[in-house]
Amino acid sequence: MFLSKLDSINEAREKIYSHQKVMGSEVVPLKEAHKRVLAEEILSFHDSPPFDKSAMDGFAVKAENTFGASNSAPKTFKIVDMIGAGSESNKTVGENEAIIIATGAPIPDGADAVLMKEYTTTEGDEVTITSQVTPGENVSPKAEDIKKGDVVLPPNTFIRYQEMGLIASAGYGEVKVYEKPRVKLIITGNELVEPTKEDLKPAQIINSNQFTISSMIEDSGAVFSIGRARDTFEDVKIAIEEASKEYDVVMTTGGTALSKGDVVLDVVEDLGEVLLHGVSIRPGKPFGAGIVNDTMVFAFSGQPVAAMSQFDMFARKYLFEMQGRKFDFEIVERVSQLKIPSQLGRTDFIRAVSDDDTAKHVLNRGSGIIRSMVEANSYIIIDENDEGYQKDDIIDVVFFDSMTW
Repeated sequence: MFLSKLDSINEAREKIYSHQKVMGSEVVPLKEAHKRVLAEEILSFHDSPPFDKSAMDGFAVKAENTFGASNSAPKTFKIVDMIGAGSESNKTVGENEAIIIATGAPIPDGADAVLMKEYTTTEGDEVTITSQVTPGENVSPKAEDIKKGDVVLPPNTFIRYQEMGLIASAGYGEVKVYEKPRVKLIITGNELVEPTKEDLKPAQIINSNQFTISSMIEDSGAVFSIGRARDTFEDVKIAIEEASKEYDVVMTTGGTALSKGDVVLDVVEDLGEVLLHGVSIRPGKPFGAGIVNDTMVFAFSGQPVAAMSQFDMFARKYLFEMQGRKFDFEIVERVSQLKIPSQLGRTDFIRAVSDDDTAKHVLNRGSGIIRSMVEANSYIIIDENDEGYQKDDIIDVVFFDSMTW
Protein backbone atom coordinates (compact mmCIF):
# COMPACT_ATOMS: atom_id res chain seq x y z
CA MET A 1 0.00 0.00 0.00
CA PHE A 2 1.55 3.30 -1.05
CA LEU A 3 -0.10 6.68 -1.32
CA SER A 4 2.22 8.98 -3.21
CA LYS A 5 0.83 12.24 -1.80
CA LEU A 6 1.77 13.04 1.78
CA ASP A 7 -0.98 14.43 3.98
CA SER A 8 -0.31 17.52 6.04
CA ILE A 9 -0.54 16.99 9.79
CA ASN A 10 -3.91 18.78 9.87
CA GLU A 11 -5.28 16.68 6.99
CA ALA A 12 -4.13 13.50 8.75
CA ARG A 13 -5.75 14.52 12.01
CA GLU A 14 -9.01 15.40 10.29
CA LYS A 15 -9.13 11.96 8.66
CA ILE A 16 -8.47 10.23 11.97
CA TYR A 17 -10.70 12.28 14.25
CA SER A 18 -13.64 12.15 11.84
CA HIS A 19 -13.76 8.51 12.95
CA GLN A 20 -13.47 9.33 16.67
CA LYS A 21 -15.22 6.84 18.91
CA VAL A 22 -16.32 7.28 22.51
CA MET A 23 -16.36 4.48 25.06
CA GLY A 24 -19.37 3.36 27.04
CA SER A 25 -19.62 3.83 30.79
CA GLU A 26 -19.23 1.64 33.84
CA VAL A 27 -19.82 2.07 37.57
CA VAL A 28 -16.72 1.64 39.73
CA PRO A 29 -16.03 2.02 43.45
CA LEU A 30 -14.89 5.56 44.19
CA LYS A 31 -11.49 4.27 45.34
CA GLU A 32 -10.91 3.08 41.75
CA ALA A 33 -12.07 6.31 40.09
CA HIS A 34 -8.85 8.34 40.38
CA LYS A 35 -7.67 9.48 36.93
CA ARG A 36 -10.88 8.36 35.27
CA VAL A 37 -13.44 10.60 33.52
CA LEU A 38 -16.93 11.15 34.87
CA ALA A 39 -19.75 9.84 32.71
CA GLU A 40 -22.45 11.36 34.91
CA GLU A 41 -23.37 14.55 36.72
CA ILE A 42 -22.51 14.61 40.41
CA LEU A 43 -25.27 16.11 42.58
CA SER A 44 -24.59 16.38 46.27
CA PHE A 45 -26.65 14.25 48.63
CA HIS A 46 -25.45 16.33 51.58
CA ASP A 47 -24.52 19.76 52.82
CA SER A 48 -20.77 19.96 53.34
CA PRO A 49 -20.03 20.53 56.08
CA PRO A 50 -23.36 19.19 57.39
CA PHE A 51 -23.28 21.56 60.39
CA ASP A 52 -21.40 24.60 61.67
CA LYS A 53 -18.13 23.08 62.78
CA SER A 54 -15.01 24.16 64.55
CA ALA A 55 -12.07 24.91 62.28
CA MET A 56 -9.54 24.26 65.05
CA ASP A 57 -9.00 23.06 68.58
CA GLY A 58 -10.00 25.61 71.17
CA PHE A 59 -12.98 26.96 73.10
CA ALA A 60 -16.46 27.61 71.75
CA VAL A 61 -17.65 30.97 73.10
CA LYS A 62 -19.92 33.92 72.50
CA ALA A 63 -17.63 36.24 70.57
CA GLU A 64 -18.93 39.41 72.25
CA ASN A 65 -17.90 38.06 75.65
CA THR A 66 -14.24 38.06 74.49
CA PHE A 67 -14.14 41.68 73.34
CA GLY A 68 -11.36 43.61 75.04
CA ALA A 69 -9.43 40.54 76.24
CA SER A 70 -5.64 40.85 75.96
CA ASN A 71 -2.44 39.93 77.77
CA SER A 72 -2.84 42.98 79.98
CA ALA A 73 -6.59 42.49 80.40
CA PRO A 74 -7.33 38.77 80.54
CA LYS A 75 -10.84 37.41 81.00
CA THR A 76 -11.99 34.25 82.75
CA PHE A 77 -14.73 31.91 81.54
CA LYS A 78 -16.36 28.87 83.12
CA ILE A 79 -15.87 25.59 81.23
CA VAL A 80 -19.24 23.81 81.03
CA ASP A 81 -18.53 20.91 78.66
CA MET A 82 -16.14 19.26 76.22
CA ILE A 83 -16.85 18.18 72.60
CA GLY A 84 -14.62 15.77 70.73
CA ALA A 85 -14.72 15.11 66.98
CA GLY A 86 -17.69 12.88 66.17
CA SER A 87 -19.68 13.94 69.24
CA GLU A 88 -21.89 16.87 70.18
CA SER A 89 -22.94 18.77 73.30
CA ASN A 90 -26.43 19.22 74.67
CA LYS A 91 -25.27 22.27 76.61
CA THR A 92 -25.94 25.85 75.57
CA VAL A 93 -23.09 28.31 75.96
CA GLY A 94 -24.15 31.12 78.27
CA GLU A 95 -22.60 34.43 79.22
CA ASN A 96 -18.89 34.09 80.03
CA GLU A 97 -19.04 30.34 79.49
CA ALA A 98 -16.91 28.16 77.21
CA ILE A 99 -16.95 24.63 75.88
CA ILE A 100 -13.73 22.85 74.98
CA ILE A 101 -14.04 21.85 71.32
CA ALA A 102 -12.00 19.75 68.88
CA THR A 103 -11.42 20.50 65.22
CA GLY A 104 -14.38 19.28 63.17
CA ALA A 105 -16.81 19.10 66.10
CA PRO A 106 -20.25 20.81 65.88
CA ILE A 107 -20.50 24.33 67.27
CA PRO A 108 -22.76 24.15 70.35
CA ASP A 109 -25.88 26.23 70.79
CA GLY A 110 -25.18 29.72 72.10
CA ALA A 111 -21.63 29.88 70.70
CA ASP A 112 -20.68 31.75 67.52
CA ALA A 113 -16.87 31.59 67.51
CA VAL A 114 -13.92 29.46 68.54
CA LEU A 115 -10.96 30.87 70.42
CA MET A 116 -7.65 29.10 69.73
CA LYS A 117 -6.35 27.26 72.77
CA GLU A 118 -2.93 28.93 72.24
CA TYR A 119 -4.48 32.10 73.71
CA THR A 120 -5.78 30.40 76.84
CA THR A 121 -4.73 28.81 80.10
CA THR A 122 -6.94 26.47 82.08
CA GLU A 123 -7.19 25.71 85.76
CA GLY A 124 -9.85 23.36 86.95
CA ASP A 125 -13.16 24.30 85.34
CA GLU A 126 -12.03 27.77 84.37
CA VAL A 127 -10.22 29.11 81.32
CA THR A 128 -8.43 32.44 81.12
CA ILE A 129 -8.25 34.07 77.70
CA THR A 130 -5.80 36.70 76.47
CA SER A 131 -7.24 37.38 73.01
CA GLN A 132 -10.59 38.18 71.44
CA VAL A 133 -12.53 36.74 68.51
CA THR A 134 -15.19 38.07 66.19
CA PRO A 135 -18.49 36.32 65.37
CA GLY A 136 -17.88 33.44 62.97
CA GLU A 137 -14.12 33.34 63.60
CA ASN A 138 -12.64 29.84 63.33
CA VAL A 139 -16.04 28.43 62.38
CA SER A 140 -16.74 26.57 59.12
CA PRO A 141 -20.43 27.30 58.38
CA LYS A 142 -22.87 24.60 57.37
CA ALA A 143 -22.84 24.04 53.56
CA GLU A 144 -19.81 26.32 53.21
CA ASP A 145 -18.36 23.97 50.60
CA ILE A 146 -21.39 22.46 48.87
CA LYS A 147 -25.15 22.47 49.41
CA LYS A 148 -27.44 19.46 49.20
CA GLY A 149 -28.76 19.19 45.63
CA ASP A 150 -25.98 21.27 44.10
CA VAL A 151 -24.36 20.07 40.87
CA VAL A 152 -20.79 19.83 42.08
CA LEU A 153 -19.19 18.25 38.99
CA PRO A 154 -20.43 17.99 35.39
CA PRO A 155 -19.96 14.94 33.14
CA ASN A 156 -16.60 14.60 31.35
CA THR A 157 -14.70 15.90 34.38
CA PHE A 158 -11.26 14.32 34.79
CA ILE A 159 -11.09 12.95 38.33
CA ARG A 160 -7.97 14.19 40.09
CA TYR A 161 -7.35 13.74 43.81
CA GLN A 162 -9.21 17.01 44.44
CA GLU A 163 -12.34 15.72 42.69
CA MET A 164 -12.06 12.46 44.64
CA GLY A 165 -12.58 14.39 47.87
CA LEU A 166 -15.47 16.41 46.47
CA ILE A 167 -17.26 13.33 45.13
CA ALA A 168 -16.85 11.62 48.49
CA SER A 169 -18.20 14.68 50.32
CA ALA A 170 -21.21 14.65 48.01
CA GLY A 171 -22.02 11.15 49.28
CA TYR A 172 -20.88 8.86 46.45
CA GLY A 173 -19.25 5.53 47.30
CA GLU A 174 -19.26 4.57 43.62
CA VAL A 175 -19.34 6.61 40.45
CA LYS A 176 -20.08 6.21 36.73
CA VAL A 177 -17.03 6.73 34.55
CA TYR A 178 -16.05 6.13 30.93
CA GLU A 179 -14.61 2.70 30.26
CA LYS A 180 -10.91 2.48 29.54
CA PRO A 181 -10.12 1.72 25.89
CA ARG A 182 -8.60 -1.72 25.34
CA VAL A 183 -5.65 -1.46 22.97
CA LYS A 184 -3.90 -4.28 21.18
CA LEU A 185 -0.28 -3.42 20.39
CA ILE A 186 1.09 -5.64 17.64
CA ILE A 187 4.86 -5.66 17.22
CA THR A 188 6.11 -6.58 13.75
CA GLY A 189 9.67 -7.19 12.71
CA ASN A 190 11.63 -10.41 12.19
CA GLU A 191 14.76 -8.73 13.52
CA LEU A 192 13.35 -7.93 16.96
CA VAL A 193 14.32 -9.77 20.14
CA GLU A 194 13.53 -9.37 23.82
CA PRO A 195 15.92 -7.40 26.05
CA THR A 196 18.97 -9.47 26.92
CA LYS A 197 22.44 -9.03 28.37
CA GLU A 198 23.81 -11.56 25.92
CA ASP A 199 25.52 -10.55 22.67
CA LEU A 200 23.01 -10.04 19.87
CA LYS A 201 23.17 -12.17 16.76
CA PRO A 202 23.83 -10.42 13.43
CA ALA A 203 20.89 -8.25 12.30
CA GLN A 204 19.07 -8.56 15.65
CA ILE A 205 17.66 -5.48 17.41
CA ILE A 206 16.19 -5.29 20.89
CA ASN A 207 12.47 -4.59 20.80
CA SER A 208 12.21 -1.31 22.71
CA ASN A 209 8.98 -0.15 21.05
CA GLN A 210 6.82 -2.57 23.00
CA PHE A 211 7.93 -0.86 26.22
CA THR A 212 7.72 2.76 25.08
CA ILE A 213 4.39 2.51 23.22
CA SER A 214 2.69 0.33 25.84
CA SER A 215 3.74 2.83 28.50
CA MET A 216 2.34 5.69 26.40
CA ILE A 217 -0.94 3.77 26.01
CA GLU A 218 -1.13 3.36 29.78
CA ASP A 219 -0.15 7.00 30.20
CA SER A 220 -3.19 7.90 28.08
CA GLY A 221 -5.65 6.19 30.42
CA ALA A 222 -6.03 3.01 28.35
CA VAL A 223 -5.14 -0.63 28.98
CA PHE A 224 -3.12 -2.77 26.60
CA SER A 225 -2.15 -6.23 25.50
CA ILE A 226 0.95 -6.97 23.42
CA GLY A 227 1.14 -9.37 20.48
CA ARG A 228 3.78 -10.27 17.89
CA ALA A 229 3.56 -10.91 14.16
CA ARG A 230 6.22 -11.89 11.68
CA ASP A 231 6.74 -9.71 8.61
CA THR A 232 4.46 -11.70 6.35
CA PHE A 233 1.14 -10.64 4.92
CA GLU A 234 -0.71 -13.63 6.37
CA ASP A 235 0.76 -13.33 9.88
CA VAL A 236 0.04 -9.61 10.06
CA LYS A 237 -3.44 -10.12 8.60
CA ILE A 238 -4.36 -12.73 11.20
CA ALA A 239 -3.05 -10.53 14.03
CA ILE A 240 -4.85 -7.35 12.93
CA GLU A 241 -8.11 -9.09 12.02
CA GLU A 242 -8.35 -10.87 15.38
CA ALA A 243 -7.37 -7.77 17.33
CA SER A 244 -9.86 -5.56 15.50
CA LYS A 245 -12.70 -7.82 16.66
CA GLU A 246 -11.61 -8.05 20.29
CA TYR A 247 -10.16 -4.60 21.09
CA ASP A 248 -11.26 -0.98 20.87
CA VAL A 249 -8.06 0.22 19.14
CA VAL A 250 -5.27 -1.60 17.31
CA MET A 251 -1.72 -0.23 17.14
CA THR A 252 1.22 -1.66 15.24
CA THR A 253 4.90 -0.79 15.14
CA GLY A 254 7.06 -1.49 12.11
CA GLY A 255 6.08 -2.31 8.57
CA THR A 256 4.92 1.19 7.59
CA ALA A 257 7.82 2.58 5.53
CA LEU A 258 6.97 3.97 2.11
CA SER A 259 8.72 1.10 0.40
CA LYS A 260 8.23 -2.37 -0.96
CA GLY A 261 8.05 -5.19 1.58
CA ASP A 262 6.18 -3.39 4.37
CA VAL A 263 2.87 -5.12 4.84
CA VAL A 264 0.83 -3.44 7.60
CA LEU A 265 -1.04 -0.95 5.39
CA ASP A 266 -1.47 -3.60 2.68
CA VAL A 267 -3.25 -5.72 5.28
CA VAL A 268 -5.40 -2.80 6.42
CA GLU A 269 -6.40 -2.12 2.81
CA ASP A 270 -7.28 -5.79 2.34
CA LEU A 271 -9.36 -5.99 5.53
CA GLY A 272 -10.91 -2.53 5.59
CA GLU A 273 -10.02 1.05 4.67
CA VAL A 274 -6.73 2.93 4.70
CA LEU A 275 -7.34 6.51 5.84
CA LEU A 276 -3.81 7.76 5.22
CA HIS A 277 -0.27 6.55 4.64
CA GLY A 278 2.50 9.10 4.85
CA VAL A 279 2.35 12.47 6.59
CA SER A 280 4.51 15.52 5.97
CA ILE A 281 6.07 15.54 9.43
CA ARG A 282 9.48 14.97 10.98
CA PRO A 283 10.11 12.58 12.58
CA GLY A 284 7.48 10.04 11.59
CA LYS A 285 6.66 10.52 7.91
CA PRO A 286 5.75 6.83 7.32
CA PHE A 287 2.73 6.92 9.62
CA GLY A 288 -0.48 5.23 8.60
CA ALA A 289 -4.01 4.80 9.91
CA GLY A 290 -7.09 2.90 8.82
CA ILE A 291 -10.32 1.21 9.84
CA VAL A 292 -10.76 -2.56 10.17
CA ASN A 293 -14.04 -3.99 11.48
CA ASP A 294 -15.02 -0.49 12.59
CA THR A 295 -11.86 -0.33 14.74
CA MET A 296 -9.19 2.34 14.41
CA VAL A 297 -5.76 1.00 13.45
CA PHE A 298 -2.69 3.18 14.09
CA ALA A 299 0.38 2.02 12.18
CA PHE A 300 3.53 3.45 13.76
CA SER A 301 7.07 3.38 12.46
CA GLY A 302 9.52 0.81 13.72
CA GLN A 303 11.96 3.63 14.51
CA PRO A 304 11.56 4.30 18.26
CA VAL A 305 11.61 8.12 18.26
CA ALA A 306 9.37 8.30 15.20
CA ALA A 307 6.90 5.92 16.83
CA MET A 308 6.78 7.94 20.04
CA SER A 309 6.30 11.19 18.14
CA GLN A 310 3.57 9.65 15.97
CA PHE A 311 1.78 8.48 19.09
CA ASP A 312 1.90 11.99 20.55
CA MET A 313 0.78 13.63 17.31
CA PHE A 314 -2.15 11.35 16.54
CA ALA A 315 -3.00 8.55 18.97
CA ARG A 316 -2.89 10.33 22.32
CA LYS A 317 -5.78 12.65 21.46
CA TYR A 318 -7.81 9.75 20.07
CA LEU A 319 -7.42 7.74 23.29
CA PHE A 320 -8.16 10.74 25.51
CA GLU A 321 -11.33 11.63 23.65
CA MET A 322 -12.51 8.03 23.63
CA GLN A 323 -12.81 8.54 27.38
CA GLY A 324 -14.71 11.83 27.17
CA ARG A 325 -11.71 14.03 27.89
CA LYS A 326 -10.89 16.80 25.43
CA PHE A 327 -7.25 17.09 24.47
CA ASP A 328 -5.19 19.52 22.44
CA PHE A 329 -1.54 20.46 22.62
CA GLU A 330 -0.84 23.00 25.34
CA ILE A 331 1.43 25.29 23.35
CA VAL A 332 3.58 27.85 25.15
CA GLU A 333 6.04 30.37 23.75
CA ARG A 334 9.77 30.31 24.46
CA VAL A 335 12.89 31.99 23.09
CA SER A 336 15.02 29.80 20.85
CA GLN A 337 18.61 29.46 22.02
CA LEU A 338 19.80 28.14 18.65
CA LYS A 339 19.08 28.43 14.96
CA ILE A 340 16.69 25.66 13.83
CA PRO A 341 16.36 24.90 10.11
CA SER A 342 13.19 23.40 8.66
CA GLN A 343 11.46 22.89 5.33
CA LEU A 344 8.30 24.48 3.97
CA GLY A 345 5.39 22.08 3.71
CA ARG A 346 6.54 19.91 6.64
CA THR A 347 5.69 20.11 10.35
CA ASP A 348 8.64 19.40 12.62
CA PHE A 349 8.36 18.07 16.17
CA ILE A 350 11.86 18.64 17.48
CA ARG A 351 13.08 17.17 20.76
CA ALA A 352 14.11 19.99 23.06
CA VAL A 353 15.14 21.04 26.53
CA SER A 354 12.97 23.95 27.63
CA ASP A 355 12.64 26.00 30.78
CA ASP A 356 10.47 28.93 31.85
CA ASP A 357 12.05 31.24 29.29
CA THR A 358 14.02 29.43 26.61
CA ALA A 359 14.21 26.26 24.51
CA LYS A 360 17.10 24.47 22.83
CA HIS A 361 16.78 21.47 20.54
CA VAL A 362 18.48 18.29 21.68
CA LEU A 363 18.62 16.73 18.25
CA ASN A 364 17.12 17.70 14.93
CA ARG A 365 17.59 14.35 13.21
CA GLY A 366 17.79 10.64 13.88
CA SER A 367 14.41 8.97 14.47
CA GLY A 368 16.06 5.97 16.10
CA ILE A 369 18.03 7.75 18.81
CA ILE A 370 16.03 7.00 21.96
CA ARG A 371 18.44 8.86 24.23
CA SER A 372 17.34 12.14 22.63
CA MET A 373 13.81 11.61 24.02
CA VAL A 374 15.24 10.92 27.45
CA GLU A 375 17.36 14.07 27.38
CA ALA A 376 14.42 16.18 26.15
CA ASN A 377 11.48 17.47 28.16
CA SER A 378 9.50 19.04 25.31
CA TYR A 379 8.87 19.41 21.60
CA ILE A 380 9.62 22.51 19.58
CA ILE A 381 6.92 22.68 16.90
CA ILE A 382 7.79 24.24 13.56
CA ASP A 383 4.69 24.79 11.45
CA GLU A 384 4.59 23.64 7.84
CA ASN A 385 4.47 27.28 6.71
CA ASP A 386 7.76 28.17 8.46
CA GLU A 387 11.30 27.64 7.19
CA GLY A 388 12.74 27.32 10.66
CA TYR A 389 13.82 29.78 13.31
CA GLN A 390 16.77 32.02 14.08
CA LYS A 391 18.42 32.29 17.47
CA ASP A 392 16.30 34.46 19.84
CA ASP A 393 13.11 33.94 17.79
CA ILE A 394 9.88 33.23 19.67
CA ILE A 395 8.98 29.58 19.13
CA ASP A 396 6.14 27.19 20.00
CA VAL A 397 6.86 24.56 22.63
CA VAL A 398 4.84 21.63 24.05
CA PHE A 399 6.10 20.13 27.31
CA PHE A 400 5.92 16.35 27.59
CA ASP A 401 4.33 16.66 31.04
CA SER A 402 1.42 18.64 29.60
CA MET A 403 0.38 15.61 27.52
CA THR A 404 0.08 13.10 30.35
CA TRP A 405 -3.19 11.61 31.45
